[in-house]
Amino acid sequence: MKSKFKKTLCTVLATVTMLSALMVPPPPKVNAASDVTVNLSDQKQVIRGFGGINHPVWIGDLTAAQRETAFGNGANQLGFSILRISVDENPNNWYRELDTAKAAIAKGAIVFASPWNPPASMTETFNRNGNPSAKRLRYDKYGAYAQHLNDFVTYMKNNGVDLYAISVQNEPDYAETWTWWTPAEMLNFMKNYAGAINCRVIAPESFQYLKNMSDPILNDSQALANMDILGAHLYGTQVNNFAYPLFKQKGAGKDLWMTEVYYPNSNNNSANLWPEALEVAYHMHNALVEGDFQAYVWWYIRRQYSPMNEDGTISKRGDSMAQFSKFVRPGYVRVDATKNPNTNVYVSAYKGDNKAVIVAINKSTSAVSQKFVLQNGTAASFASWITDASRKVAAGSNLNVSNGAFTAQLPALSVTTFVAELGSGGGTGSGTTYEAEIDTTLTNAVVETINAGYTGSGYVNFNAATDAAIQWNSVYCAVAGTKNLKFRYALESGTRNLDVYVNGSKVISNAAFTATGAWSSWGEKTVQVPMIVGNNTVKVVTTGTEGPNVDSINVTAQ
Repeated sequence: MKSKFKKTLCTVLATVTMLSALMVPPPPKVNAASDVTVNLSDQKQVIRGFGGINHPVWIGDLTAAQRETAFGNGANQLGFSILRISVDENPNNWYRELDTAKAAIAKGAIVFASPWNPPASMTETFNRNGNPSAKRLRYDKYGAYAQHLNDFVTYMKNNGVDLYAISVQNEPDYAETWTWWTPAEMLNFMKNYAGAINCRVIAPESFQYLKNMSDPILNDSQALANMDILGAHLYGTQVNNFAYPLFKQKGAGKDLWMTEVYYPNSNNNSANLWPEALEVAYHMHNALVEGDFQAYVWWYIRRQYSPMNEDGTISKRGDSMAQFSKFVRPGYVRVDATKNPNTNVYVSAYKGDNKAVIVAINKSTSAVSQKFVLQNGTAASFASWITDASRKVAAGSNLNVSNGAFTAQLPALSVTTFVAELGSGGGTGSGTTYEAEIDTTLTNAVVETINAGYTGSGYVNFNAATDAAIQWNSVYCAVAGTKNLKFRYALESGTRNLDVYVNGSKVISNAAFTATGAWSSWGEKTVQVPMIVGNNTVKVVTTGTEGPNVDSINVTAQ
């Protein structure tokens, strides 16, 4: 989104928002107080993180102090773990992205990039709905454009920034002053050219999560193979359109990111209005819970309507974002929780690094006494942090857990985050579990649900005797060192051998998986592997036999 169009679009979106409030029925009222049940073994999506864009070409770079505020995770810092940058059409401007990108990576963040326009030599004007000056990528320049994106990836890497992903086009369906793409043009590029890009590829970044831009990619096997992350913006998108059944059906092994938004508006000096800023937390809740997004990325990090004020301090909107970003870290997994236990109360829950995290939003003008019940995990107590009209991610009470439950007071018009160290006696308390069918890359292997007893939405069946593989793409570690890697698997008879790779290096050859007795009888095998701080890849490969059915891995310190 370009800044000079913010005000116009803001007016449109504000109208849409007001109309939607009148036209969309409110959620059903809860007549009696309901407990929040948090099931730590019922895993949903892996969280990549939270962040925003830095665009030094348009509004000036973040200062060194502002980078610390954005990507640090100490007191009075946002804890952002994702930075979005621009792929300028002029390579002479690429250097301007480096300083903040390198600072973000040094703090453990990932960096991805989006282009607004190809180089001018690759575009042409055409008549779009009566506008003869609309711009598109020339059809004979698709290959050259893929190389342009590769050149950016290479430039950044050679200068100390290893991009996590690169997008094909920012908002191809809202391109007033940039480059338009039709769904058919995007499909053509994704199918026939995107495979040449030497980086994870994001597409299509529709401005309003319009499914007509992404449906063709999901329905084409080659285009889908070339897309690593389905990116979407949520400008004016109604919550009842956050869910994407076709992605659920076709997108196994792919990520789903919300790559740009501001909400609920971009009004001047709106960043510190309360309870308006509480709507940011509510929007994040819906993106994660109703949309199953794995990333939530704001527009400008520093702006009068953004998480950071122009003077570099954190705004109330930033406080709302920080209730998620400081505590729900990359690699954590969202788990099932009662999402709307009482009128105007909204809850989501996560686990990772042997922690349970619960984020509770109270949009009521009165305080609410809320009971939380843990399942399949144990904790002694929860610490709490609160943002409301007067507090900014302030430490609250420590709450003791009794018989697997605790009760907390949720202040009026507030968001509260609860964090606990999990005990070793409960099912998921001894590490972080990663399902074999979620955020994995499969080679000669398929997701199945034929046999019983698996967790999550299925398990992976190897269907080749050699070189079939499962790769978990983001296994997060807060502390480097040797980790216990526990496989949950089923094998009717015999013994199967797998090679184990971590971050591309083979660390174990021919690990033996012995029979569990039946394809519906699940056993465990634990090996020790080295891991680095941050995201790791873990890959297992068949070596002469088809391999067992793999349900999940669990990672703990040795």
